[in-house]
Amino acid sequence: MLKPTRNKEVIHYHIMLFPVILFLVIFSIYPTLGSIMAFKSFDPTKGIWGSPWAGLENFRSLFEIPDFKRITVNTITISVVKIILNVSCALAFALLLNETRVRWFKRSVQTVVYLPFFLSWVIMAGIFKDFFSVEGLINGLIGQLSDNEPILFFTSKSWFMIIIYLTDVWKGFGFNAIVFLAALTSINPSLYEAAEVDGASRWRKLTHITLPSIRPTIILILILSLQGILSGGFDQIFNLYNPLVYSVSDIYDTYIYRMGFQNNQYEFATAVGLFRSAVAFIFIFLSQWLAEKYGDYKVF
Repeated sequence: MLKPTRNKEVIHYHIMLFPVILFLVIFSIYPTLGSIMAFKSFDPTKGIWGSPWAGLENFRSLFEIPDFKRITVNTITISVVKIILNVSCALAFALLLNETRVRWFKRSVQTVVYLPFFLSWVIMAGIFKDFFSVEGLINGLIGQLSDNEPILFFTSKSWFMIIIYLTDVWKGFGFNAIVFLAALTSINPSLYEAAEVDGASRWRKLTHITLPSIRPTIILILILSLQGILSGGFDQIFNLYNPLVYSVSDIYDTYIYRMGFQNNQYEFATAVGLFRSAVAFIFIFLSQWLAEKYGDYKVF
């Protein structure tokens, strides 16, 4: 128990924290009470609390509809592929950039690849739609180099998913690359000096010094990415997809948005969101346990 004098010393810290706690309660904790709608048959005239109870009927409907399997497979597939591509591309880029000895060039490239991380998907979606449209830059180059017909990138399921993965990597790998570059700077230079004395090649240094040294960081990033595996990237997909590619790109978040705000099935959309949050909650604890066991990282 803190002494009264100690409480007086830290009271100003509590006062500074109060607006943040109030903001959290109003915008994060209080809205969760609306999750009760998932167990009701919502009637707009009666409101959330006055609507009759439906029990688990909304969840039963979720598990019975054909869309459930589709959005689950799409969400997990898209998330896993994004995690693998982002981590591998960021790691490869960091390793290549770490070999550069020109400091100004290294810093300039690092800044340039990091900038897309700060751009909104609303802006980037507009740019990519112009680039990959029928009369866009990409199809213009295809027409100049060959006699092939323009490619309908946003209506072709295979091409659309390639665009989703490539644009996500282009936007996000710069952030992970900085994390890997920071890990690379912590490697003891004497290890490389000893390897040079022994006549080790660059490949030997990479496989026997560099990668083993940053392995905990790689494992940690991969494990912590598990907690977002049911996300899939709503901002990106929502701003790029269309009904023709729903079968391969529709994920939990976009499905919830469409059921709730477009089809006015508020109670069903709430049930889907609550189910997704419950599973994501399990993944959070799983990722923290794996991070503590294999990455030597502990939050609590």
